[in-house]
Amino acid sequence: MQSPPNSFDNPPKNPPKNPPKNPMDPQWTILKILQWTTSYFKSHPIDSPRLTAEILLAHVLGINRIDLYLRFDQPLIKQELSVFKGFIKRRVNREPVAYITGTREFWGIDFNVTPEVLIPRPETEFLVEESLKLIPADTSAGRFRVMDVGTGSGAVIVSLAINRPGHSYFASDISKKAITVAGKNAFSNGVNEEISFLVGELFAALNRDDQAFDLIVSNPPYIPSYQIAGLAPEVGKYEPVLALDGGADGLDVVGKIIEDAPLYLKKNGILMIEIGSDQKIRVEQIVTDDGRYSELKFIRDYSGHDRVALMRRI
Repeated sequence: MQSPPNSFDNPPKNPPKNPPKNPMDPQWTILKILQWTTSYFKSHPIDSPRLTAEILLAHVLGINRIDLYLRFDQPLIKQELSVFKGFIKRRVNREPVAYITGTREFWGIDFNVTPEVLIPRPETEFLVEESLKLIPADTSAGRFRVMDVGTGSGAVIVSLAINRPGHSYFASDISKKAITVAGKNAFSNGVNEEISFLVGELFAALNRDDQAFDLIVSNPPYIPSYQIAGLAPEVGKYEPVLALDGGADGLDVVGKIIEDAPLYLKKNGILMIEIGSDQKIRVEQIVTDDGRYSELKFIRDYSGHDRVALMRRI
């Protein structure tokens, strides 16, 4: 495999499909660097090579992706080339783009992400979508109490607080570093005063006597332990195992949340949990055996997989 050039001081005038071994042209422009990087990513291979190149370069330049197309002839200065070269190396080592740029869009909102938190996925937006159907648009009938268990980056709870202001929001995580990231995301999106962040495993930081919630949501770890080693490097090598590993069958944490949630839910309160695409039947059995829930239903994701389990406390 070809390595990135030691510098981008000598780019080609017309980059070939494969990365050039001896670039000769005296200036790198935005267009030339995008063409070269796209070809280089293809040779490794990296998913969505052109899109990835554009995202990384736009981040280096501090502009939107669309602006790249308006500045194709703009040359890059030495410092920009140096930073971009570092980004190329990191991506070729399969580090996720979100960790390289430090940001990820979720529910139309930009979130800061670090290796201490799981990168928000499109599937998790279903938790937000279904929650917004339940949380009143105003507080005339009282303030809803919402809890996010295992909040990670805070993507879910922050999205809810932004879209349904005036209610009471809480979020917990076993990782202090994750809570720090979530708190920063709440602050940067102007909802830090709306959310109470708690450090502790699942519900451990709550006082059962005075914590009764209308809605509890969670995107817990649900990947079986034996599958972790086989995950794509972007996930298995870089994302926090604590946020991925759900135990032998993937349902250790899911089962614990289902078991404990009734202690913190109001009567008729709702629990929603994101689950694996093949876990519906086993989750149904856990809920049935528990006996404290009704109205169990499953919401499918964009691929048609049962992704969110919704149940109401009796």
